[in-house]
Amino acid sequence: MGHATPPEGLTTAEVAERVSRGATNEADDRTSRTVGEILRANVLTRFNAILGSLLVVILVVGPIQDALFGIVLVTNALIGVVQEWRSKRTLDRLAVLNAPSARVVRDGHLIEIAVPAIVLDDLVELRAGDQVPADGVVRGSEGLELDESMLTGESDPVHRVVGDTAMSGSIVVAGRGLMQASAVGADAYARRLATEARRFALVHSEIQTGINTILRYVTWALVPTAAILALSQVAADHESWREAVAGTVAGVVAMVPEGLVLLTSLAFAIAAVSLARRQVLVQELPAVESLARVDVMCVDKTGTITQGAIEFAACEILLGELPIADALGALAADPNANATMAALRRDFPTPSGWERRDEVAFSSARKWSAANFDGRGTWVFGAPEMVMTDNHDRLASRVAELAGAGQRVLLLAHSPDPIDGETLPGALAAAAIVTFDEQIRVDAAETFAYFVEQGVQLRVISGDNPVTVGAVAKRAGVPNAERVFDARDLPEDLEALAQVMDDYAVFGRVTPQQKRAMVQALQSRGHTVAMTGDGVNDALALKDADIGIAMGSGAPATRAVSQLVLLDGRFATMPGVVGEGRRVIANIERVSNLFVTKTVYAMLLALATGVARWPYPFLPRHMTVVSTLSIGVPAFFLAVAPNLTRYRPGFVRRVLRFAIPAGFVAAAATFAAYAACRSIADVSLTESRTGATLVLLTVGLAVLGILARPITGYRALLLAAMIGAFVGAIAIPPVATFYALELPPLDAVAVCATIAGMAVALCELGWIVTQRSRGDDRVRRFASRVTTSRGA
Repeated sequence: MGHATPPEGLTTAEVAERVSRGATNEADDRTSRTVGEILRANVLTRFNAILGSLLVVILVVGPIQDALFGIVLVTNALIGVVQEWRSKRTLDRLAVLNAPSARVVRDGHLIEIAVPAIVLDDLVELRAGDQVPADGVVRGSEGLELDESMLTGESDPVHRVVGDTAMSGSIVVAGRGLMQASAVGADAYARRLATEARRFALVHSEIQTGINTILRYVTWALVPTAAILALSQVAADHESWREAVAGTVAGVVAMVPEGLVLLTSLAFAIAAVSLARRQVLVQELPAVESLARVDVMCVDKTGTITQGAIEFAACEILLGELPIADALGALAADPNANATMAALRRDFPTPSGWERRDEVAFSSARKWSAANFDGRGTWVFGAPEMVMTDNHDRLASRVAELAGAGQRVLLLAHSPDPIDGETLPGALAAAAIVTFDEQIRVDAAETFAYFVEQGVQLRVISGDNPVTVGAVAKRAGVPNAERVFDARDLPEDLEALAQVMDDYAVFGRVTPQQKRAMVQALQSRGHTVAMTGDGVNDALALKDADIGIAMGSGAPATRAVSQLVLLDGRFATMPGVVGEGRRVIANIERVSNLFVTKTVYAMLLALATGVARWPYPFLPRHMTVVSTLSIGVPAFFLAVAPNLTRYRPGFVRRVLRFAIPAGFVAAAATFAAYAACRSIADVSLTESRTGATLVLLTVGLAVLGILARPITGYRALLLAAMIGAFVGAIAIPPVATFYALELPPLDAVAVCATIAGMAVALCELGWIVTQRSRGDDRVRRFASRVTTSRGA
């Protein structure tokens, strides 16, 4: 790089010059699609192209009534665009609130700016918890340590001294420093190489994968089926070629699940907006779905179970001849103080005459910090078992007693020796036991009870003393909180670690790398893992978890790698977030059943009509009526309705297992009614088609009634409205004429009603058998678990 930026930083003029030539840290990190991408995604789709082409054909050759499906086509696209645009605005506003900031020196002053506003050669201040925003050269270092594991895979933090490089995406885990930006924006290391540290690595979505699989099946089947239908309509006894074209269009339009993709996207978008109102920022929409699949929730003690703010409680002096209060005040005067030191600072003022000569900054891996003061020796402050490595029975007993009461216990030790790197000085003597209090969140017990009720296992993972963590977890209502494990004894073998994770619920003295390994161990057993955290020590585990959930007040690095950010920092929001995920999955499965059932019966009717070489049983306007009343309008309401059904794997299998039999029954009943009407003398083609429409809509509403269960007052009203709309379409002469609906003679109506009743009964019987089968499966799985647990 060129010249070194002076200590006063860049001037205003120098910043403006760099901005004018684009040397800024702007990058394409965003939480939502652009307006152009939204338009393309909702308008330029494969099925829109098919339906649009058919619309043009009908507009050329057919009556305008048969082009009504075009209104549905345009409406679907408009709803999708408008809703996703509204969702985009909401998410973008929240993203601004959550946007990381940086501290830079300009014109001799330290100021805070947005990360994208950093320019080339800016002097950037780095503190513990920051994610390095650009590549740079270290110009000042006070115990600066960077974790580069997300970039290089190296697990150990690295020291950075003046002249060393700092790569964007690294995390400051200890100390502080000053860095001159040498590469910004797209030129920065993390973005240039598109490595693991990229901010948004999309989570896997079973729903989206399943929908794509279903659409692939539909596309494969649609082309040959449409060809067979088209050839049969040409050969059928139509009054004109225009009738043949209309029949073909009706068949193909019915086979296209035009609203399935729309309602899937709509459900995700509405969920994101709903969560935004609860101060939850969704950085990846599929994360909403993934939450519903979570079966293990890993939580930190501080900030999740407790309120996060800690208060000094007491100091038990062990060496009365030492200036304990002055030493604590001097240590707390660290300008890079963490929450513990900040709590000390409120009770212990900075003494005069304590000149800091050397120091070791606190890190989650070491779990201690140290400072050497001129003429006063070295003072070490940290976890008792980390500071006093020798066996001190009385000290250990007292520490265990205090920790058992749920207090955070730290040890102050003194040595006359100087600091030597990162090793503890010799001749250490325990000087004082310092305790801190943390307030348990009032809603913690209720929140944990919800997860237990929903079958989600809880794991409390903390860097604090295991006894302290266990006591706090027990007070918060965490099940099996008495099963505590000291992470210093964790095995390194993944399988052995997974077994420990299954056997214990609370873990203390966990290092950042161990948190990451614990997540991977749980995943190796097939668990879907959510991880919450707010500290820089949580960032690696959050990134590896299936769902990373950061607190809004957490470290910038933690928020950057998470899929969800709780902006108000309230863990009690999580039940609502999980409920939103479950609502999305369950409702999308419901509407998928509706749309795929329609595709199945449409394809079967097309094949049956093709083989018989009859005119297709419907005109396009008939299919518009059936689709709107039995699928389109109800599906929209069902997609956004409350639903707390628990997640079960196997989305595609369940949809096809329901839709294929239901579609077969609907197709068989409709074709039978159509054939019966055609066999009766003096029944016209219009009357036969009306009879087929009546049967298909009846079966379609029966399928809707099954999927809408349990039938609440709201859903009963929805069903009644759909039935009333169809009765009105037949009973009101102008409407009936418009839709070409003409009831056949009474004997034909009676036959259609009988066939429809049998089909509805068959659907109901199939549903009862399916539910009993599922109940038996549940009993067998439960018995298997009981047998396994007894054998163990």
